[in-house]
Parts: sequence; C-alpha cells; structure tokens
Amino acid sequence: MQCAAGQTVHELLEQLDQRQAGAALAINQQIVPREQWTQHIVQDGDQILLFQVIAGG
Repeated sequence: MQCAAGQTVHELLEQLDQRQAGAALAINQQIVPREQWTQHIVQDGDQILLFQVIAGG
C-alpha cells in the first residue's frame, strides 16, 4: 500500500476507516500507543499490524 509522504498513523487509519475503539497497532513489531498516533509518521517499508483487542474470561 502507498502512503502519502509525512502521513501519520492517525491519518492512515482515517483513510482506511479503521478508527474503532479497542484497536491496537504495531509498527515493525513494536506497539505504538494510541496517544502517539497523531505524531507517529509512517515510514517507507514499515510493517503495520492493526488488530482488535478482545477481553475474555
């Protein structure tokens, strides 16, 4: 997938319509805290994993 230069994680998730509550995101196998999504810039070659956190008992 192609991303615009300087695109943040937040902008990418908006573009993909993937901003639901309980979502978690890892870039290159490192969790990126939600508080950093508006500042974290997607880099060429990044491997991005978006997943839904599920609690169970």
